[in-house]
Amino acid sequence: MKGHIYQDGKWVEAVSGERKIVLNPATGEAVGSIPIGRRADAAACITAAAKAFKTWSKTTAMERSSLLYAAYQKMVERADQIARILTLEQGKPLFESKGEVMFAAEFLRWYSEEAKRNYGETIPASSANKRIVVIRQPVGVVAAITPWNFPASMVTRKIAPALAAGCTVVLKPADYTPLTAVALFEIFDEVGFPPGVVNLITGRGREIGAEFIDNPQVHKITFTGSTEVGKQLIRASADQVKRVSMELGGHAPFIVFEDADIDRAVEACIISKFRNAGQTCICANRIYVQDSIMDVFAKKLTARVQAMKIGNGMEEGVDIGPLIDIDAMDKVNRQVEDALAKGASLLTGGKSCSVESLTGAYYEPTILTNVDESMKITSEETFGPVAPLYSFHTEEEAIEKANSGEYGLAAYAFTNDLGRSIRVSEALEYGIVGINDALPSVAQAPFGGWKESGIGREGGHYGMEAFLEVKYISFGV
Repeated sequence: MKGHIYQDGKWVEAVSGERKIVLNPATGEAVGSIPIGRRADAAACITAAAKAFKTWSKTTAMERSSLLYAAYQKMVERADQIARILTLEQGKPLFESKGEVMFAAEFLRWYSEEAKRNYGETIPASSANKRIVVIRQPVGVVAAITPWNFPASMVTRKIAPALAAGCTVVLKPADYTPLTAVALFEIFDEVGFPPGVVNLITGRGREIGAEFIDNPQVHKITFTGSTEVGKQLIRASADQVKRVSMELGGHAPFIVFEDADIDRAVEACIISKFRNAGQTCICANRIYVQDSIMDVFAKKLTARVQAMKIGNGMEEGVDIGPLIDIDAMDKVNRQVEDALAKGASLLTGGKSCSVESLTGAYYEPTILTNVDESMKITSEETFGPVAPLYSFHTEEEAIEKANSGEYGLAAYAFTNDLGRSIRVSEALEYGIVGINDALPSVAQAPFGGWKESGIGREGGHYGMEAFLEVKYISFGV
């Protein structure tokens, strides 16, 4: 697949004429190529977006809604095709990719409706000769930067609310997974979004990011990625006081109480921890199990993990694909080796592995016990298929341990005690809490973190608010 920059309604090459090969992480084979865009290319996309904003921001909500819904319909029609592209460039099993594509489409459908709900307000005035009105208007040109682990849903979760609000967008997808974004922009082009309303730039991230920061025509930056990079963008955006929203790192606690349905908790742990080979920002990173049920939980979890099939995500029956690259595998290796050196016990896995003739960075799904706070895996985001099990005795101890650290994106708790579920969900210092639910993300609910896990929310009506400015108008009558 040969991707291009989408600029002002046209598919173009980078000014430099250079291209980069996109590799399949499962096989090391080329699956396509993209232009290596630089600052000049990003600037041209921004200029096109700024020009288009003058008219797009004045279109009716119904017009924006119709285009978003048309994109939703076409994305559903092409779900199998897009899922195949996603697996080829990202590595996750094909069934997971199909699920992600359908989830991504839901953001287009949701915001096609939410576009029509950008309500204002009339406030009673303090005197008879005044009228007070509050309206909400689009912030302007949005620069969006998306990650490689969910290359479809992260795109629509940012673009759909921005377009619904009346903003125009320039998207920079991850270098590892740009072809999924290209497939989505082909849809935006076909359904008839006006030139300049949506723009796609691929290439050198540092240069493009610098243009996003420095260009005064960009009024908002929305980013999903590491906390470290997010902090850099926040600092750099301060000079122009650009609006930012950030979905950053996570280190989710997964708490299993003794009154929980253990089989249900084990299945939920498999879904949360090992989906996308553990390369998700909200996956279980620290699994806290009450001491009275630790042995039975660990035994059942180990049996399920040992039955999982590792391999090329394009093959039938594969549960876990490769990590995105060798560096990712090395990080997982370091964390596991550190834990074992400090006294952790290995129940299964614990090393990289080869899969037939494939060259990808495959790592065995791993379970560790006797893990403690001295180990790197307790504080560093893993982004790999490793499940460390921690024992706790009381509810208060579990909450204290779960809330430790600088992250606050997602947390999970499993219990059949209603009172406990309320106490724990309110006590956890996280933006998202799943109670007996390993998959809390939905298009209609707010997604985002506390502490160093982010700023702002994506999803639901909260997601559109991030792209709107509030204006107070006082009328003298």
